Amino acid sequence: MEEYQELLGQGAGQMVDLVSQWGLQVLGAIGVLIIGWWLSSRISATTRRALERGKVDATLVPFFSNMAYYLALAVTIIAVLNLFGIETTSLIAVLGAATVAIGLALQGTLSSFASGVMLLIFRPFKVGDFVDIGGVTGSVIEVSLFTTLLHTPDNVAIIVPNSNVYGAVIRNFSANTTRRHDITMGIGYDDDIGVAMDTLRKVLEADARVMQDPAPFLGVVELADSSVNILVRCWCESKDFFVLKTDLLREFKEKLEAAGCSIPYPQQDIHVHREEAAQATSA
Repeated sequence: MEEYQELLGQGAGQMVDLVSQWGLQVLGAIGVLIIGWWLSSRISATTRRALERGKVDATLVPFFSNMAYYLALAVTIIAVLNLFGIETTSLIAVLGAATVAIGLALQGTLSSFASGVMLLIFRPFKVGDFVDIGGVTGSVIEVSLFTTLLHTPDNVAIIVPNSNVYGAVIRNFSANTTRRHDITMGIGYDDDIGVAMDTLRKVLEADARVMQDPAPFLGVVELADSSVNILVRCWCESKDFFVLKTDLLREFKEKLEAAGCSIPYPQQDIHVHREEAAQATSA
């Protein structure tokens, strides 16, 4: 019984020694982590506000604010390790081996990270551009380290991994200030081609959104099965592209009909041949 009490006393003493030795360090480490996490968030938010006030390109703001956050968090972790007397330089070999293992496990994530860096360096598009990326069409809302956020015209949010963005064909509809319309209008074979082309040209001249330099082009491009097709090419500012096309199509139809031209439907002519001999036999 006395030996048991003695062992119990020794265990309690060792427990008190451990608590007195490591308790304050553990509490300090927890405090440093909490303060470091809070400071990291504050630094990230401050960096974002400073960049926005400095009118830095909106595409770069999330990148630098996230970098500031992770750098501050890394400093916090190093400070916690130092509290426990761990030499951070001795962790290099361990971190090297761990990096290889993590890299193999997170190939897709690291690929997205590398692609995000390349997108921010070469900048094939920026926030606000309307793009088509591998069949996904929408306005660019944010480019982060790992993903690109798009909003479709019907306001659906689409998150695309950067590895898919950088490795795909990118069509940027907002990159240039002007764009060209190619509109094909069909008229009937009995209609006057000259009248139709003059009518279409007058519509283009009357619309101030249609640029006169480069000058619009009109020409017959196809003698189709049911119509004579006239190609209309004209340039406009990118911001007017969609609305101008809808307005031109309506004006073309109404003015052509007013000028006596028809907009033919697809049609087929059927010719019936009767043999006279067959008719005589039946008679």
